[in-house]
Amino acid sequence: MTPVLISVTHVGIYKMNLFQAIVIGLIQGLTELFPISSLGHTVLVPSWFGGTWALLVKQESEPESPYLAFIVGLHLATAVVLLGFYFKEWVRLIAGFFTAIPHRHNLSDDERLAWLIVIATIPVGILGLVFEHQFRVLFAKPVAAAGFLLANGCILAAGEIQTRRQRHLELAVEAPAHRRRFRDTHIVAIDDAAVHQLSRIGVLSSAVIGAAQALALLAGISREGVAMTGGIFRRLNRQNALRFSFLLSTPVIFAAGALKIGDALGPLGHGIRPELLAGTLATAATSLIAVIFLSRWFRTRTLVPFIAWCFLFGAASIIRFGIF
Repeated sequence: MTPVLISVTHVGIYKMNLFQAIVIGLIQGLTELFPISSLGHTVLVPSWFGGTWALLVKQESEPESPYLAFIVGLHLATAVVLLGFYFKEWVRLIAGFFTAIPHRHNLSDDERLAWLIVIATIPVGILGLVFEHQFRVLFAKPVAAAGFLLANGCILAAGEIQTRRQRHLELAVEAPAHRRRFRDTHIVAIDDAAVHQLSRIGVLSSAVIGAAQALALLAGISREGVAMTGGIFRRLNRQNALRFSFLLSTPVIFAAGALKIGDALGPLGHGIRPELLAGTLATAATSLIAVIFLSRWFRTRTLVPFIAWCFLFGAASIIRFGIF
């Protein structure tokens, strides 16, 4: 009996190796910004690998989880990339936040958008603080993550249907000369026209979209996907909906990482700090690739590939973990 007990103890404290850290970091960077749920993929992909990979996922639902501390620590890398990509816009928005305080009327677009982001961040922050642990314990499991990934596909599909409906109505009244597809691949993080449109979303809509982001606490539901779909239903095009989701995500991801970074630097981080560094660098690299790719993709393309992935990978994972 003693050898068995020793074996269980050693398995129970398994953290990860450098290769696992890099692979998970690469996955985290891509799936955090793609509208397909990073939390869902950091549950499902290791579960598919099995062995010690699957053990990491099982440990995620424990009260003190080195794997969760590692995953949340990776969020900071994504937040830094987003902040850098939208650096000029964040300088304008932060300035707008403070210049709007003395006068609450006749706000500029930057001032109005800054306050809308604050309003959208409050509900998701509160809900995250209250329910993060409960949701992680209940739903950070392969079958649940697969089911929520299917639900995420449905959310994205609703957004795509709404976009096409809006586009059909616009084309019905648009002059033929204006029906050309925009093919310029030059990257502009966000221009004045986009800021103007985003600033007109409205206080109530911002609060609702912000609260809806809390669905990302469910492994399989994408924060970006929910925010994009919410923006689309407020008549944003896909590109501006993506920009809005990234602007909303930056403070939320920063806050989540900041709250948990103490875990990674404390006792839970013993033995995984080199892995955390390697994973962070991998996450930063794929996050940068993702934000550049998506900024180009949604200029002329659709949510369909992401919808298909959610349905296919979600269904395959339900079959794999729900039946076998």
